[in-house]
Amino acid sequence: MEEQQLNVKSSPSRGIYLLPNLLTTGAMFGGFYAVVAAMQGKFEAAAVAVFIAMILDGLDGRVARMTNTQTEFGAQYDSLADLISFGVAPGLVMYQWALVHLQASGTAWGKAGWLAAFVYVACAALRLARFNTQIGKVDKRFFVGLPSPAAAAVMVGMVWVFHDLDVTGRNLQIPALLLTLSVGLLMVSNISFYSFKDFDLRNRVPFVVVLAVVLVFALTTIDPPKVLFGVFLLYALSGPLLWGWRRWRKFQRRKKGVDA
Repeated sequence: MEEQQLNVKSSPSRGIYLLPNLLTTGAMFGGFYAVVAAMQGKFEAAAVAVFIAMILDGLDGRVARMTNTQTEFGAQYDSLADLISFGVAPGLVMYQWALVHLQASGTAWGKAGWLAAFVYVACAALRLARFNTQIGKVDKRFFVGLPSPAAAAVMVGMVWVFHDLDVTGRNLQIPALLLTLSVGLLMVSNISFYSFKDFDLRNRVPFVVVLAVVLVFALTTIDPPKVLFGVFLLYALSGPLLWGWRRWRKFQRRKKGVDA
């Protein structure tokens, strides 16, 4: 995960730490398997593989910090794994599920399909590269641009939801095209997204928060594709909505200043 790149220490040893890099490898394997599954038409398995990659990606950085095994090698390896799992894999899964069918509408539309998938992958790479250069320079409470794991969850979440509803990507070519471009551009935007890094699990929380967590787990168990897609779609929309709200408040303050 991108978090693994914080507080990296240089190691004079020629070896590498096994546990965090093993988790990173598992996350990368999930992304690779998602591509293979999509090529075989197993879109549900592809989506699940990306979500599993997200879990492993979230663990590797935390394990590295807990065991004091953070290294520059681990940070760079994690970035490359993220590009595969949350850039290449979601882009190709979406292409195989829906965008490839744009070819039936003509050569230009066919090119638009694979170009949209490429734009998504390129934006994921740019997002990760920008994150690497902004370590320690931005407020850690917020991400600049939509995080690549969340973007991947929106992409494969859409595939999983409609595949579960027996709706084929052939019937959703344009929505898939628009979603792919929108999510990709959100990754490289300057819009802020809450990072939850200041949330400490050791602190006391109201009882209602615990109840809400239990409810989310229960709903996820009942209908994983819809709940996961809904949660990450809301998160992706939270950035633009918050940005618009701040702009509106700034406009209102200026308007009141002029009227005064």
